[in-house]
Amino acid sequence: MIVTLSAVALLGVLAFVLLRGRYVGPFSALVLFLFGFFTAGTGAASPIRAVCLALADAARNIT
Repeated sequence: MIVTLSAVALLGVLAFVLLRGRYVGPFSALVLFLFGFFTAGTGAASPIRAVCLALADAARNIT
């Protein structure tokens, strides 16, 4: 659960920076947000969460 909250915070900050720097328009940001929202409600949410957890474990084990 900690990884999920950290990823949400990181992606939220990244989205804010991209919108603020005018690299991404508001419509593009809305489309990406809705894509993520609808993907989370499908059967793809479980494999995506597993990949994120595996990447977080791999990053934690790099020394």
